Amino acid sequence: MKPILERYASPLYATVILPRVGNAAAAEDVLRDTMATAIEKIDKFRWRGRSIYVWLRQIATNKAYDVHRKSKRTRKLADAIAAEMPTESLPEHQPDAQLIAVEERQRNRERIDATLDKISDRYRMAITLRLIEELPRSECAQRMDVTTGTFDVLLFRAVRAFRKHFGSRNESAE
Repeated sequence: MKPILERYASPLYATVILPRVGNAAAAEDVLRDTMATAIEKIDKFRWRGRSIYVWLRQIATNKAYDVHRKSKRTRKLADAIAAEMPTESLPEHQPDAQLIAVEERQRNRERIDATLDKISDRYRMAITLRLIEELPRSECAQRMDVTTGTFDVLLFRAVRAFRKHFGSRNESAE
């Protein structure tokens, strides 16, 4: 079984998982989960005149969609931060607008840093490892000396704490 999985790991990663997930760290997690599921459920595979790759591809696609569903919770934090950061490009002939945008990004970065300072060291580390450094969940868990499941709960709570302290844009302007 292992040689078959090794044969299809690269194509699954490059053509199925990474394009759907878009993040190398998350794609590695999906590939690992795909292979683990394939090993667990190999007894359910039925030959239908097609390569086992088709079956593995479907598992990988499902796992990639699972990542998107799970990340919706985490994405709310990223969306809040993105809303604070203007992304549209400014015309070069408007240096004042560019200066204002730079200053606003700096204020937002300071606000994010201040919010990170308000949460516990453990929560700050979870957010930094996973959302800023974009490390795979398993590596984050290893660095924090917890299981991956415990890390997932820790990250969820960290994001919730961050959101609580970050508040809305109007609250920070007061």
